[in-house]
Parts: sequence; structure tokens; C-alpha cells
Amino acid sequence: MSFEAKRCGVQFSPPSIVLIYQHKETKHMRKRIIPVRNFSKYSDYSMAAESLKNHPRHRDYLEGVSQSQLEKLHIILRDHMQGFSLEHSLASFRLDPDEDLNQLDDDKLARKKGQMDELFEKNRKHKDDPDFVYDLEMDFTKTTQERCSWDEESDDGF
Repeated sequence: MSFEAKRCGVQFSPPSIVLIYQHKETKHMRKRIIPVRNFSKYSDYSMAAESLKNHPRHRDYLEGVSQSQLEKLHIILRDHMQGFSLEHSLASFRLDPDEDLNQLDDDKLARKKGQMDELFEKNRKHKDDPDFVYDLEMDFTKTTQERCSWDEESDDGF
């Protein structure tokens, strides 16, 4: 691979992926605009990203770009075609700890789970890490539990 991807983005009109890359031998920075053809607001973003990554014309340039990054860019394009704002699209990629994941459809739930997996792998400690401790024991302070009305003895004596 003689190209190193530096930045990746989208262009809404016409729908395109914008790639800023550096040629490894000459060290020149270049911009490549890759048109996204046959993509509508009903298209599958993962299939479109995979076909673009495997396209013979763009394969060498997109080798350094992850599949998930291309999928995110296609989601932003699809959301724009559906009339959503850029802020709405970017907010869908953020993890909210208070969000009820039971209310999401399968597509959005899979996206959130993928983000949680990425975050877990990023924060995970491996055996080769310098600050890895094999059998880490933590002492969590016990909080006193408040008594509730249903904790009181019942009439049956239970």
C-alpha cells in the first residue's frame, strides 16, 4: 500500500466520500473525492461501505480506512437523504448511559452494541500491558441498605 489515509469525511452534494491521504513515497498530501453511486435513503449502509471498500478503483486508497468508519460515513449520508440534520446523525453515534436500549430497533441496537464493543476493546487490559495485574482484588465499601416497607415482616410471619 503506497497510500496512507489521514482524514475521511462526507460531501452531501453530490453524495461522496472525501478522503485526504498521503502518498508514502513522495509525501504529498492529496484529496480524493469518491462518489457514492446507487445509494438512496433506503439503502443498506453496511453493504454500500463493503462494496466501496472492495471496489478495484478505490481499494488501495481505502485500505487504511476501517469498515466501521466507512459505515458511519454512509449512515451520515443516508440520514441526510432522509432529511435529518448532521447533528442528529452524530448524536446517534454517542453512547448515552441513560438511554433505554430496549426501545431501539434492531439496526440502531446493533450499532450501539458495536460502539460498546469498540469502547470495551479500547479500555481493555491485556496480559502484555505494563500495568496489567493478574489477580486484582478490590474492596468495595458496603453501603448500609435502607429499609423499605416491603422489608418489614408480613402478616404471615415470613
